[in-house]
Amino acid sequence: MKLKSIVTAFLIGQLSIISASYSPIVAAQSADELVKNEVEKGPNNGRMLRDGDFSIELAIFEDGVAPEFRVFASNGTKELAPEDVKVTVKLSRLGGVIDDIGFFNENNYLRGDMEIYEPHSFQVTLTAKYGNETHQWSYDNFEGRTAINDDIADAMLIKTESVNSQVFNETLKVYGKLKIAPNAVRNISARFPGEIKRLHAVLGQRVKKGQLLMTVEGNESLQKYKIYAPINGLVTKQDVGVGEQTNDRTLLTITNTDMLIAELSVFPMDQKKVKLGASVNISIPGTEKVITTQLFDALFDVTKEQAKLFRAEVPNPDGSLRAGQFLSAEILIDEYKVPLAVKADGLQSFRDFTVVYAKVNEEYEVRMLDLGRKVGPWVEVLGGISEGTEYVAKNSYIIKADIDKSGASHDH
Repeated sequence: MKLKSIVTAFLIGQLSIISASYSPIVAAQSADELVKNEVEKGPNNGRMLRDGDFSIELAIFEDGVAPEFRVFASNGTKELAPEDVKVTVKLSRLGGVIDDIGFFNENNYLRGDMEIYEPHSFQVTLTAKYGNETHQWSYDNFEGRTAINDDIADAMLIKTESVNSQVFNETLKVYGKLKIAPNAVRNISARFPGEIKRLHAVLGQRVKKGQLLMTVEGNESLQKYKIYAPINGLVTKQDVGVGEQTNDRTLLTITNTDMLIAELSVFPMDQKKVKLGASVNISIPGTEKVITTQLFDALFDVTKEQAKLFRAEVPNPDGSLRAGQFLSAEILIDEYKVPLAVKADGLQSFRDFTVVYAKVNEEYEVRMLDLGRKVGPWVEVLGGISEGTEYVAKNSYIIKADIDKSGASHDH
C-alpha cells in the first residue's frame, strides 16, 4: 500500500511537469506576469474592460436568479445610460459550443438575455458600440479545465466512457445458508433380515442410480440378494459393516447433492419488495463463484429473528458446495432504464458541485451534475451533461489533482 502511494505521488508529480508544457490553462507564469494579468474588478465586482476613456464592467449576477451577465458602461468618470450603448457577448466553450448573448436595458445597466450555465469556463468576446466607435475585448475565463497529452493519460491509466442510457438493476443484499434439497435423501435398509456379505459402496463414495450397494444373505432362506441405489448421490452415512446383521435399521444414506437449496433471510421491512420468481445472484464466501438462480418459494414459518426464508435452487454438478455453507445474495427487486448514467467511480467534488470530467480531444473540463438514483456502479444523471459525452470513468482523481493544482477558478 505504501509503495502504491509513492508511485501515485510520483505519477502526479510527473503529470504536473508535463501538463505545464501541454496545457494553455496551467502554463507557468512568473510573479511579474501574475501581477500584470491580475483582473481589475469594478464597483459591481465585475471584470473591468478598458479602451481609452471608454470602459465596460462585465459582471455575473446570480443573487436570487440564475447566473446572468450585467453590463455597466462609463466614459471617463461619467456613467453611461444603458440605452446609449449596444453590447453583445460571445462565449466559446470547450467542444465548439458557442453562446451568443444579447442585452436589453434595465435600470442603470444592460441585462443579458440568457443564463450563464455551468461550468463558467469559456473564452469571452465582448463587442460594444458607443457613438461612432466599436470596442472589442477577448479573454479566457477558464475554470475546472486542464490539458493532458493522450500518451500521458494512458500511462496514468485514465479511462473514459460515454454518457448513455443504462439499465438499472436494484437489488436487496441478504444472507443465508445452503440446505439439502427436498426429496434428495434416501435411507437404505434391508428388505429381509440377514447378514451383510459384501459392501460395494461406502461412506463418501458417489454412486449412480441402479448401482450395486451391498449383498445380503437372508437369515431364513440363506439365499443371497442384492440392494441397489435408488438415486444418484453421495453416501453420506454408513451404519453397517461386512458380517453384521441388517436388523431393522438404516444401513446407508444416499444424498443427491446435484441440487442444493439456498435459504435466504429477508427481514420484515424488505419482505414486500421481494417477489417469487425474482432473479438472485448468490456468492459463496471463499470462492469467486457467482451463481445466478431464481426464487421458487418461501417457507411459511419465520425465523426467531422474524426473517422470512425465501428459497432458490443452487446447481451443484461438481459437488463442490456443501450443505451448511453460509452465503450472501443479491435479490433483484426492480429493473428499469434511465436515459443517462455515469460510473460512480468517475464522480469528484468541485466547489459545491458533484462533477465528472468531460474529455474533448486532449482537454478535460468539469461538468456539474444533477444526480438521481445510485444503483450498483452506476448513478443516474438528471442534468448537466449531454448524451454521448466522453467523460473520465476511472482514475478521475488525477484530473482533479491537476485542476486543483492549477487554481483555475470561478471569475465572478
